[in-house]
Amino acid sequence: MKKSKAPIAEKIRKKLLKHGHLREDPYYWLKQRDDKKVLDYLKEENRYTEEVMEPVSKLKEDLFAELTARIREDDRSVPYRYRGYWYFTQFEKGREYPLYYRRKDTADAKEELMLDVNKLAEGASYCELAGFSISPDNRLMAYALDRVGRRQYIIRVRDMEQGVDQDFEIENTAGDMEWDRSASCLYYVSIDPETLRNDKVWRFRLSTSEKQLVFSEENEAFEVEIEMARSEKYLFIHSESKNSSEVQLIDRADPDARPLLFHSRGEGHLYSLDHFNGHFFILSNRDAINFRLLIAAEDRFEPEHWKEIIPHRSDVLLEDFELFNDFIVTEERSEGLLTLLIRKPDGSIDHQISFDEAAYLANIYINPEPDTSVLRYYYSSLTTPATIIDYDMKSREKKIRKVQEVPDYDPGNYISERIWARSHDGTRVPVSLVRRKDTPLDATAPLLLYGYGSYGISIDAAFNHARLSLIDRGWIYAIAHVRGGEEMGRAWYELEGRLLKKMNTFYDFIACASHLCDQGYTSKERLFAMGGSAGGLLIGAVINLRPDLFRGVVAAVPFVDVLTTMLDDRIPLTTQEYEEWGNPEEKEYYDYILRYSPYDNIKDRDYPAVLASTGYYDSQVQYWEPAKWVARLRAHQQGSSPILLHVNFEAGHGGASGRYEAYREIALYYAFLMGVLEGKIQGHENV
Repeated sequence: MKKSKAPIAEKIRKKLLKHGHLREDPYYWLKQRDDKKVLDYLKEENRYTEEVMEPVSKLKEDLFAELTARIREDDRSVPYRYRGYWYFTQFEKGREYPLYYRRKDTADAKEELMLDVNKLAEGASYCELAGFSISPDNRLMAYALDRVGRRQYIIRVRDMEQGVDQDFEIENTAGDMEWDRSASCLYYVSIDPETLRNDKVWRFRLSTSEKQLVFSEENEAFEVEIEMARSEKYLFIHSESKNSSEVQLIDRADPDARPLLFHSRGEGHLYSLDHFNGHFFILSNRDAINFRLLIAAEDRFEPEHWKEIIPHRSDVLLEDFELFNDFIVTEERSEGLLTLLIRKPDGSIDHQISFDEAAYLANIYINPEPDTSVLRYYYSSLTTPATIIDYDMKSREKKIRKVQEVPDYDPGNYISERIWARSHDGTRVPVSLVRRKDTPLDATAPLLLYGYGSYGISIDAAFNHARLSLIDRGWIYAIAHVRGGEEMGRAWYELEGRLLKKMNTFYDFIACASHLCDQGYTSKERLFAMGGSAGGLLIGAVINLRPDLFRGVVAAVPFVDVLTTMLDDRIPLTTQEYEEWGNPEEKEYYDYILRYSPYDNIKDRDYPAVLASTGYYDSQVQYWEPAKWVARLRAHQQGSSPILLHVNFEAGHGGASGRYEAYREIALYYAFLMGVLEGKIQGHENV
């Protein structure tokens, strides 16, 4: 078979000097967005990827058809009740986007169509609805829309009685919005147009279209968001960095309210807030790395008056809570698994909702009204499709409201398990796996290992019907719960998986991969890896450290040019990331990031097959990072495995926005993995 000719990116000398250390970046010129030379090169990369993938083009289309066939086309969500209305979404056959409905809570009420996102998407290749907010009188709806993929949302206000939008738009917002009590003012968060940081809170008066600045966050390490209290008496303005937070209160009854500081920020102190029945509830990590819950009276909320109702525990991470008239529900994580605890108003345990699978995801779902004994929660596992359950906290009865329908799926044919690997320093790292029961465990099965490991984000063992296309073909799917997440508690991230301990993330993943080979789940010749965004950083780092361990990898929108990006504070998100990676303006962090930054550690070696993807409008990981990474990898590749880049010119960080189109990239990834395994995808010619 004739090999395709790979694009060769021009090398233009660029010296980057810092702390007396010189780096050469010959592909720096790819940062010139909208330059014809850059666009032509990116299109050449797509052309090459298409040519190399041609032997599996039919497989890719078959996979896409297979993936979308598992979607119930006329699906409807479980309605939830709020202020006398039932709200739900509806998908219609063949349409990419949902329709939003509501219905009055009366016997003869008709369904009202609030929004048809398909109409909002007309004329755009991308469309994302960030959310909506209903005014207290149920008459107006504010909604936030992005039609590009840069997460720069436009807010519109719709008259629900007339079904038409008012004649104004609020541009350049983060998508956060809440009403005051009179529905005369809308609060929203704006973003810095260059860095895209959520930095200001505004009050928009509908009668005059006047915008008033309410709060401005000047510290570039902090971002702002707004949230309504459970009591609906206050709006909370949250300012938060990676290791510090602060909350301001806005009285919703006062149209001229100024922010009232709840508690000033402090180094290392993270806290969040809710308000209910005349009390503030504070989730705080002060003297409690895994957080504790405290309560304060509304008129005496200074820290000396905070009273602990759920204490800190060294082996349990208190992740979230929900307030009801007669109960407090908490989400807690222990040994990598979530539990839901039903507590009395004083914080004492009433009982626990139990789950019996080896690995799963269970969390609090949509519960907008506190005057009820029914908790709605979400449950899923690697073998159990998404399930919505109403649980009566008094009678302890469960009512399954909806189970995700997956055509021709029998959970009895599959098995999931959780095993433990030992990392380089002896730390036990959990791994969740799913496979068909008839898949052999004799090292002959191909295995896809997924990882993330950053920002304290835990990757739970939830169901994903797309994986069936691999698993039903004899693959094993595994998740490495590496340090950098919070699966094993806050210390798993804060003390062991960021800043000068970031290498643990990569060593953990390598340990999990090696353990899966040692235990006969797969072999190095049949082992593949995948990660996206910061998970793409993980993939880039591990193939530099152990290129021999993997047959092929997929890196989706990968953050791979860490050092150069973190030295450029003009790029969106950079300044907020200092507490995650460190500020390389300081030599200690510069030297440490240099150890693992994927782009800076490429050498002449035999790399596994690589498929990287990017969105041209990505605001989080700019397109040039994977483009530069692929160019340098290909220039140093000593083996015959292909190095590919796929550029989506119509999307941002999250890929395509439609419910069908999103599966085209998954089909591409899976066809690549299968093609590499079967030897159908050939290497490149650097000529």
